[in-house]
Amino acid sequence: MRGKQTVRGMFQSMAVILAAGGVMYLFIPHDEKADPIKPVDYRVERVTAQRAAPYPVLAPEGLADGWTPTSVAYDREGGDAWHVGFLTPDRQYVAVEQSTAVPEKYIAEVTHEARDTGRTQRVAGKTWQRWEGPKYDALVLREKGVTTVVTGTATGEQLARMASALRPAEKA
Repeated sequence: MRGKQTVRGMFQSMAVILAAGGVMYLFIPHDEKADPIKPVDYRVERVTAQRAAPYPVLAPEGLADGWTPTSVAYDREGGDAWHVGFLTPDRQYVAVEQSTAVPEKYIAEVTHEARDTGRTQRVAGKTWQRWEGPKYDALVLREKGVTTVVTGTATGEQLARMASALRPAEKA
């Protein structure tokens, strides 16, 4: 008799749990059509980075609608590394990376092992190196004391669009 009560109790408990789960599912809002990408505001982090960085921190200004900022970071201990990431209107990734770290090592790290093609591209009056890789392509600008990399899964045209939109932050 005791064994039958245990099995019956287990089924009753399962019914209560499933009913509670069903009620929660019905009354907790959920939108499967909502965009899971949440834009970030990188302006405050940019001002903070500009105060600490020994170089002009670059970020885009005047990009067309549809470019969504998704990530931002500044790492003082990691070679004064500045990062701001975006999704393009067609959902490709583009990141702006700057650092005072050793260029060869830094470029390989942020481009996921892209290689210098030996070609260059003029963007906004500056000569950028073209890098290509299995995961990311990149435009690389080496200046005194800082390396700037515009990298990602986006097309070369979109990388150039990002590079041409880069402007230094105002000194605070």
